[in-house]
Amino acid sequence: MGEVELSCRAYVKMYLHSCLFPRCSINGLLLSSSSAGGAVCVTDCVPLLHSHLPLAPITQLALTQSQVDVWCAQTQQRIVGYYQANACASDCPTPCALKIADKIAEQFESAVLLMLDGSKMSPDDRVPPIVMYERRDSKWVLKDKHIMLRQWEETQAIASQMLESGDHALLVDFDGHLDDITKDWTNQTLNSKIAELSSPANGNI
Repeated sequence: MGEVELSCRAYVKMYLHSCLFPRCSINGLLLSSSSAGGAVCVTDCVPLLHSHLPLAPITQLALTQSQVDVWCAQTQQRIVGYYQANACASDCPTPCALKIADKIAEQFESAVLLMLDGSKMSPDDRVPPIVMYERRDSKWVLKDKHIMLRQWEETQAIASQMLESGDHALLVDFDGHLDDITKDWTNQTLNSKIAELSSPANGNI
């Protein structure tokens, strides 16, 4: 696997997902709108669950991924990885994380597994609080380089600003969508807010 680059939108949404459910394990799918080959550019993510991750029926996960696949085909994106934050503030992959990441790797050989460390999500962190794994010889192993996130300080400031202003409440994961199907799991409102804050006109990315 080559370099892995994470967009401002993808990081901010993962961060807000974790902050919205601070006492829960959360997970989601990583998306890319770039063509295959070269670096893996994670341009967006789809927040999935925030409760009972190990107990989630595999059929529910399959149905969820199927819906995401359809949406990706419509928006010229593809699933390139998986993220998870554990309730226990550990950044070690769980059997659930490994199982889902394996399924994704069957469709995309350069799939990436990101584990968020909730104990390090502080405005003062100098690097993204993310541990990255790659699949090598049928096993998930630590990748030897940090994930690339251009203009980390600006991205970190946007994430903090949105949390402080309560914008994390705009985020909808699949759990929330299944409770109320009128809620938009593609998070277009949140995407627009992130784009507005990260625009050059506002002095950011």
